Amino acid sequence: MSQSDEGSSETCGCKVGRVADRYGLADLDADLVRRWTDETDERYSTRDLAEHVNKRVLAAALDDAGLGYKDGEVENTYRLLTDDEVSSGTRVQTRKELERDAVPVEDVESDFVSHQTVYNHLTDCLEASLESPSDEERLERSRDKLGALRNRTAAVTEDTVEQLERSGVLEVGEFNVLVNVTITCEDCKTQYTIRDLLDQGGCDCQSTGE
Repeated sequence: MSQSDEGSSETCGCKVGRVADRYGLADLDADLVRRWTDETDERYSTRDLAEHVNKRVLAAALDDAGLGYKDGEVENTYRLLTDDEVSSGTRVQTRKELERDAVPVEDVESDFVSHQTVYNHLTDCLEASLESPSDEERLERSRDKLGALRNRTAAVTEDTVEQLERSGVLEVGEFNVLVNVTITCEDCKTQYTIRDLLDQGGCDCQSTGE
């Protein structure tokens, strides 16, 4: 396991470095390396780190706008802006409230980073490394791979339908394409979405049947 000099004040040119400069997050590099290389159960995955960075960005933007906030409010606001389970109406309302309070929401959201961006920053810019990927890191890579395949399938399907509609072969109104992958455990016949199966680490029957 290795890591760069945590005391360095030099800023790299990647997105994480630019965001750290823009929001005055001087200690961000040391913070990321420490949390990623922690050898205890408190170690952050790169997905955890991306959320950590994004919440710090949001908190800094609220500070810049002169807004006070209580414990948990930054986390809840971030959830309202990013969680897939939050309704579009709630998300729009949250953005309007922030804009009304002089928070540049579009700029803040564009400065949010992905876990892959954080990983690249850690390994390329900070030269941090782990002896071997954790189970969570492996799961994250699997989620990304399957998510990319799902997004590509949806994009190809949408493009095909639109082409058929333009050529008069197919008639359809406004439409959305949803791609869902379901996995059925043949031992207990329980069905899971691939996301749920990865998130919980396996089928319930495998843990209860031991």
